[in-house]
Amino acid sequence: MLRMLAALATLVLGVTVSAAADKPTKVRWYGQSLIQIETAGGKKIVFDPHAIPVFGAEKPDADLVCISHEHDDHNLTIILPKNEKRLELHGLKPANKAKTIFEWNKIDQKVDALGVQVKTYGTYHDEKDGKERGLNSIFVVTVDGLTFCHLGDLGHELSPQLVKQIGKVDVLFVPVGGIYTINGEIARKVTAAINPRLFAIPMHYAVEGYDDLLGPAEFLDEQKNVKKMEDTNELSVSADMKPDGGYTVAVLGYKKAEPKKDK
Repeated sequence: MLRMLAALATLVLGVTVSAAADKPTKVRWYGQSLIQIETAGGKKIVFDPHAIPVFGAEKPDADLVCISHEHDDHNLTIILPKNEKRLELHGLKPANKAKTIFEWNKIDQKVDALGVQVKTYGTYHDEKDGKERGLNSIFVVTVDGLTFCHLGDLGHELSPQLVKQIGKVDVLFVPVGGIYTINGEIARKVTAAINPRLFAIPMHYAVEGYDDLLGPAEFLDEQKNVKKMEDTNELSVSADMKPDGGYTVAVLGYKKAEPKKDK
């Protein structure tokens, strides 16, 4: 069975995986910047929850929530299923009592109960040092031998120094829809600079019925290895996977795959 899965990964995703691979880690996209990572042990990490109607009512379970910034299409933890043990990590913290001004909340934390290491890196939501849209935090999460990097609402290119600090990344979640974040062209440059080992997953872009942003076309243009998986919102990854000729740009759908009906 594992050999069959390895062959399938090579054919569909442009990667190969060892026949000795453990249970894979699952990545799911729920539209906008809402990502869920389900670890091999069944723990669930969620980034930037929202309640945008077009993306549907289903909201993912979370044992850990990572919030890149305090805009309400990224920080709506209230929509998540109740979990009294859930840990919330905010990339920004209030800098005044009225909570109208924020500063970066530097995080470098190991969450032993989940087997997760979490780090944040301060960036801006625009190209003017936050003067237009404020601050943003990049989250880097390591679990199951994999490093995931969620760029939040990044609004500018990254300096070589910051790319070096972020270090090696296996899976990158990158905003590509422009207007409020980097556009497709800059997203290509940022992705190339970080150079994820396995996958770059575009997020925060327009879909049918939601045209507040631009679509992903500009980001996908000139990419060498694009796999469109729009019939599912889920991608399986494993530390044993090996890239075939660089990272794969995996374009996911934002809805859970419908179960196959018996003929």
